Amino acid sequence: MSKKHPIISVTGSSGAGTTTVKSTFDQIFRREGVSTVSIEGDAFHRYDRAAMKAELERRTAEGDQGFSHFSYDANELAKLESVFRSYGETGTGETRHYVHDDDEAARYGSAPGTFTDWAPFEDGSDLLFYEGLHGAVVNDEVNLAALADLKVGVVPVINLEWIQKIHRDSSKRGYTTEAVTDTILRRMHAYVHCICPQFSETDINFQRVPVVDTSNPFIARWIPTADESLVVIRFKNPRGIDFPYLMSMIHDSWMTRANSLVIPGGKMDLAMQLIFTPMILRLVQESKRS
Repeated sequence: MSKKHPIISVTGSSGAGTTTVKSTFDQIFRREGVSTVSIEGDAFHRYDRAAMKAELERRTAEGDQGFSHFSYDANELAKLESVFRSYGETGTGETRHYVHDDDEAARYGSAPGTFTDWAPFEDGSDLLFYEGLHGAVVNDEVNLAALADLKVGVVPVINLEWIQKIHRDSSKRGYTTEAVTDTILRRMHAYVHCICPQFSETDINFQRVPVVDTSNPFIARWIPTADESLVVIRFKNPRGIDFPYLMSMIHDSWMTRANSLVIPGGKMDLAMQLIFTPMILRLVQESKRS
């Protein structure tokens, strides 16, 4: 952690909704005039698309059925830790982009499924913002959680997460439901051992819970809407959180534990604005004083 060069890390599984959360943070940054450097977890995958396919085939032939992008060894976590540490100490670092599709290929000038070159951060940023799969990993090799000043988990209940992933990968990436299901199954071991433990390290978790039937996520025709959901917000340390103020501003919200607030799903953006704006301003103010 660094008072001079703060880091915000948003962590969630594929299909969890971290991109939507990033959009809310971007709104706060623009409104409050906060200059940021943003990095994506996909930039720290170890393999490009072709190399990952070859590695999957090799490992499957050797009997490894659990290797996936969720796995620690499919990612350059030591490199990510180095970037976190470099930014925290000096405000410098580097990143690249993983090109997902033709639209991004036109933007970045690299073929889909490949990486752009590593490039240094622009000077003068107020904080570093990470969004991806592994922003709060603690294992025998790295401790990313210790280097981030604010860690946020995005964790919809798992059936909803699967529905969101199936619909996203089918509509935007052209995958069949069967192909996405195979990916979910392959990732399950790493989901349990690599993804879930991070949510014990995060400072705040947002868990969306649908209030409609999602018993069979593999045949769901549509994603439950925000109005068909509740959101559980868990604070690891509730000290300093003004719960009466939050409940007065977010109608129909209530507390279930001393560190947990439940809100209507449609109020998640408002809740994030109310919770994170003072936290971000505090980080920036402490950074400037340092």
